[in-house]
Parts: sequence; C-alpha cells; structure tokens
Amino acid sequence: MKSRRKFLKEVCPSVAFAFFGLSFLEACSTDEAQIDSPNNGGDNNDGIGFLQEGSVYTIDLTSSNFSALTTVGGWMNGYSLGLQMLFLRISSDTIQAYNNACPHNGTRSLWELNGENFRCTDHGNSYSSSDCSGSSGSLNCYNSLIEGNSLIVTT
Repeated sequence: MKSRRKFLKEVCPSVAFAFFGLSFLEACSTDEAQIDSPNNGGDNNDGIGFLQEGSVYTIDLTSSNFSALTTVGGWMNGYSLGLQMLFLRISSDTIQAYNNACPHNGTRSLWELNGENFRCTDHGNSYSSSDCSGSSGSLNCYNSLIEGNSLIVTT
C-alpha cells in the first residue's frame, strides 16, 4: 500500500503537468485579475470585457464584446456575457443600463429595440427606454456613468 501511494504522489504531478502544460499552472493562480468567466466578470484587457466588484460593474467599452455601444442608438443585451442588463447608448456621453428581466415573464434573452421601446419577443410586451420608474410600462434602470473608456454600472 505504501509503495502505491508513493508512486501516485511522485508520478501524478508529472503526468498532470505533461498533460495540461503551463496553462494548468496558470489556471491554479490565485490572482483575481486572471479570472475570466461570465459569473465572475473578466479581465478588461483580454477577456469578456467587464469586472464585477460586489454590485459595481466596470465595463471596458473598448472590448469587442461591447462594440454595439460605440454609436448613439446602439444597444445590446449583456445576457450572453453573464450580465443581467440591457444597454442603450443614449448620447455620446450616456449609456443607460436596464435590468433585462421582462416584468411580464422574467425572460432575459429575447429582446429587440423598437424605436424607443425594448420589446420582449417572448410575449410581445414593450417597455419604454426613456422611463426608468420600474412601473409596469418600464424596466428598472441602474446608475451608470462613463469614465474614459469604462462604463461604471451600480446595480
């Protein structure tokens, strides 16, 4: 029994390193800046394009994932990136962030922008993009601010 345990202890790390290579060691890093997944945010330099710290999201507007927001009127649903928000570029210095859960049925992934209204294509309900009251005819809005190439959103 002892020789088997010794064998596994000596050989397994070498086999794992040979199989996974250097990326295995990097993946084991505890440096939080390396985290890059929809649930934990991403490294602004090479990942999904956003970081989350508690209820504050910092979105890298230079990331290709957010290229739809470069022009006024551009919009996107952050659902595929792990963000529970819709974004709309209202002006050169304002991007509004909305909760992307449809008040009618909670759908998050089926949105289109129709004029100034977000339309949930699940049941066809429309919600004003200019009203942030959270009433039955609008979506809840989050505080957002553009600072340089970053959009800061507080949920």
